[in-house]
Amino acid sequence: MSTYKIVDHEYDVLVVGAGGAGLRAAVGLSESGLKTACISKVFPTRSHTAAAQGGISAALGNAGEDDWRWHMYDTVKGSDWLGDQDCIEYLCKEAPKAVIELEHYGVPFSRTNDGKIYQRAFGGMTKNYGNEPVQRTCAAADRTGHAILHTLYGQALKHKTEFFIEYFALDLLMKNGECKGVLAWNLNEGTIHRFRSHITILATGGYGKIYYSATAAHTCTGDGNGMVLRAGLPLQDMEFVQFHPTGLYGIGCLISEAVRGEGGFLLNSKGERFMEKYAPNAKDLASRDVVSRSMAIEINQGRGIGKNKDYLHLHIEHIDPKIIETRLPGISESVATFVDRDVTKEPIPVVPTVHYNMGGIPTNYKAEVLTLNGGEKKVPGLMAIGETACVSVHGANRLGSNSLIDLVVFGKAAAKRATELVKSNSPHEEISKSETDKLLDRFDKLRNGNGSNKTSELRLSMQKTMQSKCAVFRTEKILKEGIDEIKKPYEGMESISVKDKSLIFNTDLMETLEFDNLIRQSITTLESAYQRKESRGAHAREDYPKRDDENYMKHTLSWHNGNEVKINYRPVNLSTLTNDVQTFPPKERVY
Repeated sequence: MSTYKIVDHEYDVLVVGAGGAGLRAAVGLSESGLKTACISKVFPTRSHTAAAQGGISAALGNAGEDDWRWHMYDTVKGSDWLGDQDCIEYLCKEAPKAVIELEHYGVPFSRTNDGKIYQRAFGGMTKNYGNEPVQRTCAAADRTGHAILHTLYGQALKHKTEFFIEYFALDLLMKNGECKGVLAWNLNEGTIHRFRSHITILATGGYGKIYYSATAAHTCTGDGNGMVLRAGLPLQDMEFVQFHPTGLYGIGCLISEAVRGEGGFLLNSKGERFMEKYAPNAKDLASRDVVSRSMAIEINQGRGIGKNKDYLHLHIEHIDPKIIETRLPGISESVATFVDRDVTKEPIPVVPTVHYNMGGIPTNYKAEVLTLNGGEKKVPGLMAIGETACVSVHGANRLGSNSLIDLVVFGKAAAKRATELVKSNSPHEEISKSETDKLLDRFDKLRNGNGSNKTSELRLSMQKTMQSKCAVFRTEKILKEGIDEIKKPYEGMESISVKDKSLIFNTDLMETLEFDNLIRQSITTLESAYQRKESRGAHAREDYPKRDDENYMKHTLSWHNGNEVKINYRPVNLSTLTNDVQTFPPKERVY
């Protein structure tokens, strides 16, 4: 493809994505002296990490007695026993240290009266192995994710990370099964850039925009996952998609779990605090999948609110306005902006909304990407962290505030492992012109698409299918309909229309490339859900209402090749990493 100007770069390590995970990795890598580049399609502080408003979990014990083993138990239980217990042990044990590091970097945590980091209650976080709620979620008001992003970006600049901002990663440069870097498109100049690196760390975030209603921004298109699928590698546990209980009705904008942590509660049209029926102990502080399903049942049974009886009310007007002002300022602003309500006087209309992907690129606790080829193998030169990764600390359902700690713990772990593997300034292997041309062929084909199908129409078709066929409750029939329906927008790509042929800030082309990523993930999500004939965590089947440990305590691996999805499985790791804690055996999951 000689028509494209290609600019070459060489780095020890390349980080793709500048959210919480990517920035924490970049900081660790740059601190260690490795020549590090971080590429991002949007400005670093614009990540979906900003939507993690409520806080970051760590057993600091500032608000009462706590223990990382209790945190681990809650996370294993929250995962509905699909989480890998070695990884969960690593997460929870490392969490306190990671939060203290953030504080030292400059994260402006809210404070208790005696000056300690403020911690609030969050769903599923308990003391003494499930006995009663605990305040474990370290918070900077309700802007914790945003504060972490800005702090880490400043630290990365301080340590001389080189940023390439508004660069869109197209595909992985692979050679003999090893990752050698990425091919990227510079949106500002219209040039193609070949980044060669000894290790590539994917930190590209989730793929919430496969759905119509999501807390995620338009840019959350799972680009790392798309690149991995095209490289012939699998994704893991794609069927587990978290619906956050409290998305703003009609908008999707997130109302943080921090609201319920500060004492907010849900009511139906009869004025009932209905969560007491479904989670008699935890009530409104049950785990997110439990609350979302409870809300869906209330609406489905006719106890929704409004003209169409399709939403519920979240009440915080009983909370002291001073508490709202200091602990929940972002919520107040969002509700006033989007639904014109004063939270100190009126309830908030909410509905379960797609928020987080448990599935993604399979990794171990060191962030190394795994595949299955006869047996389990690492993919040399490739790592993944954050929401694009499936290190399986969340399993079938993520507890609130475990996302931010996942980002910083495994971002740091990736940097640590990379420094063990890479010798600074060692020479790079050549990448053949044919390999680069193969990747450019896809880019060029989409750019020059002169068909009749608009990207926006195909994307809407995909999103409506996912919203209606792969939502809070699923059945065999509905999922099969979804699998059949999703073929239409995928096949529609063969006749896609890209009107703008330019290379500088061509949003038409960029959205088409993002759609190519999204549609592949939609297909693998539907197929993975169809094959899992049980209910577990965020995957709730009305036709298989019970968890089936005998047949389905295993991770789904999915490969996408054209219209075909290949499904295989790898076992859940029930063994712990050390003898500091014992395995938590499966039991019935109740709140």
